[in-house]
Amino acid sequence: MSFAVHDLTKSFGSLRVLDYIDFSFQESSIIAILGPSGCGKTTILNLLSGIAAPDSGTLEGFAGKNFSYCFQEPRLLDWLTVEENMRYALDSRLRLEPERTATLSRIDRFLKEAGLADFVSYLPRELSGGMQKRLALARAFASPSDILLLDEAFSAVDLKQRMELMRTFLGLWSDERPSTIIVTHDIHDALYLAHKIFVLSQRPSRVMGSLEIKIPHKERFFSSDAMARYEIELYRLLGFDRQA
Repeated sequence: MSFAVHDLTKSFGSLRVLDYIDFSFQESSIIAILGPSGCGKTTILNLLSGIAAPDSGTLEGFAGKNFSYCFQEPRLLDWLTVEENMRYALDSRLRLEPERTATLSRIDRFLKEAGLADFVSYLPRELSGGMQKRLALARAFASPSDILLLDEAFSAVDLKQRMELMRTFLGLWSDERPSTIIVTHDIHDALYLAHKIFVLSQRPSRVMGSLEIKIPHKERFFSSDAMARYEIELYRLLGFDRQA
């Protein structure tokens, strides 16, 4: 199965944000939408998930799909523990007796895979920033969905924590391989995680080009010549070869 976006436009008053956006991707793949701040990346996620409506354009394959959203800020409930935050996100399933046992097992599994099994009774304020983001990722994955949306989910941490977060993400993703859309302005996030990268222009945004990365995740080392070639091509799509 594939998903496609055709001629998507969106304005807010007189401000044109998206200008005939086109892209497509395959089910169970990870795509990255890469572009400068303010170019409409988050708007695209909101249109795909139905939070907002486009002015024009068509969306193929998204109707009837369940979405799970991981935001730039962890958006955890401060008064609930790590485990309670997970349970809150899955409350509707925990209320159904036939699904309760499987749902509790699912919560335990994703907390363990996110490295949080020893912190289930902690409050969010007792966790580091990186741990809070791991909890937000685990919560997003634990909520059964067809499409996972990540909005700058690896930002605002140092480089070491960023790499740990991305490895955590790939470990969680490999279990069920949900179709995933990541929006970011960081080329290394896109290069490390995505099967395909779509590059947006400045606002009003258009798709300037795309880059398919065929290196398996376990072989994506930034010191390798192969990754360096992809990085150079990505800089070219971003227009750095045309700047003085």
